[in-house]
Amino acid sequence: MRAPRRAFALRAAIADTVPAPVRRLIAHEFSLVAGLLRWVSRRGPQGVPAGDLPVPYAPAQAATLYGFLFVCVVETVALAFLIPWPVVHAIALVVDVWGCFLVVALHASCVVRPHVVGADGSLRLRYGALLDIRIPADRIASVRCDRRFPEAGPGAADENGIAQLAVGGQTTITVELTEPVGYTRVLGRPAEARVFRFYADDPAPVVAALRAGGRAAPGGSTAQTPGPSGREP
Repeated sequence: MRAPRRAFALRAAIADTVPAPVRRLIAHEFSLVAGLLRWVSRRGPQGVPAGDLPVPYAPAQAATLYGFLFVCVVETVALAFLIPWPVVHAIALVVDVWGCFLVVALHASCVVRPHVVGADGSLRLRYGALLDIRIPADRIASVRCDRRFPEAGPGAADENGIAQLAVGGQTTITVELTEPVGYTRVLGRPAEARVFRFYADDPAPVVAALRAGGRAAPGGSTAQTPGPSGREP
């Protein structure tokens, strides 16, 4: 009994002394490390029980992130030769190495944390260690393939209650709900949305799986319907 009490007391003490943004940042760093270790060890996706369907999205951004990684490595090597002051050199080296880690860990966390379609027709939308939205099956009114190219960041919701989870600058599936679902945005701010547009590498099986859950409207269109000029209307 003492161990749970001590753990509870420790968590309470941390909550009282450490600001919430700092706690979120620390938790995010630990999540990145855990995702990277899982990716390197090839342990498979996280949070995908037997019978659920993992929905990958990371390949669409892999080329971009590897490009960022190349730039970070070049910058690290260049600054190592250009900065003559030891203290400044050490600080720049730490920052650059952390930048390289961040790019690799972000990609790894997206690989091991795919979206998930539950066997009961529920939907879990994620973006690496940054975003985790759970949508019950009975909230899903309709689902369709719908390729769009929004400009909003991951998890951003507009005044119409439409949330975008774009990857590689595009979304491929639109899910409309019977009522809004609340969630926490990337920077910790609360938000809610009634329509979610997200990216899936292969959207057709995802739409079929959601409809097979018995909650989505069977008459929804499966055609890809981009907005005018491929941009958000």
